[in-house]
Amino acid sequence: MATYLDFEQRLKTLQDDIDSALLSNDKSAADIRKQELKNEKKKIYSNLNDYQKLQLARHPDRPYAMDYIELLLKDAYEISGDRHFSDDKAIVCFLGRIDGQKVMVIGEEKGRGTKNKLYRNFGMPQPEGYRKALRAAKMAEKFNIPLLCLVDTAGAYPGVGAEERGQSEAIAKNLEEFSALKIPTISIVIGEGGSGGALAIGVADRLAMLEYSIFSVISPEGCAAILWNDPSKTEAATKALKITPTELKKANLIDDIIKEPQGGAHRDKIEAANKIKDYFLESVEKIRSDSNFLTTRYNKIMSYGAFAES
Repeated sequence: MATYLDFEQRLKTLQDDIDSALLSNDKSAADIRKQELKNEKKKIYSNLNDYQKLQLARHPDRPYAMDYIELLLKDAYEISGDRHFSDDKAIVCFLGRIDGQKVMVIGEEKGRGTKNKLYRNFGMPQPEGYRKALRAAKMAEKFNIPLLCLVDTAGAYPGVGAEERGQSEAIAKNLEEFSALKIPTISIVIGEGGSGGALAIGVADRLAMLEYSIFSVISPEGCAAILWNDPSKTEAATKALKITPTELKKANLIDDIIKEPQGGAHRDKIEAANKIKDYFLESVEKIRSDSNFLTTRYNKIMSYGAFAES
């Protein structure tokens, strides 16, 4: 059963009318409502504000990393554990093929349903998760296999145990090592890209975002709490942070925006997965055609940010 957000309630009403008309075999009424639904969708999704895009990025039905892996990856073989402490289930690593192209996929997985969310730690990786990701990336480098990272986390896990085991060091190590991998690397934000938890697998030759994803230094809720000590300011914080793909592309912090099916990736998961597949395959081809892609990557990373001296 489809889940509708607050600003989508008119769509739910129209869909219910269509279902009722079809049940009563009133094809004429159903056709009228279908046209109204089409027009209403176009009106809503062409005028979304930043807070509504945040809601879509967090939509409970939105595809997660494992959804895309299951749809895209053939001959999938999971890589487990960091060989130091444990196997962090918030990060998944799979070796396989996408349309015949060998690939290593690293994803942050939130889990669906209470039991699975707890199993995946709500998609908040711990140090061993990032070390597992680095192990998988170095394995891909050894065998010259392109790397695809699927970013989707509210942030790295902030627990005492994670800090004791070197959370910040694990993230920093990944930033260093991923920036120097001698293979094509593509990173795509598929939902939430939260702080260092996203950056740890976000350094790549090509960094893209799905149309209704976000990438931020802090959650809007955290920002509202720090700046105003007022949770009602979350919408204002969302706008001020400039966390949407459009704003980040304008600032040259991401390379591309991947269009989603109308209404979000959850409305057509197969189409969304195919768009990710096409972007990945095209990107690998472009990167491989650049004999100096490591220099190109270095220059891109070093261009981030700007400052002025008075």
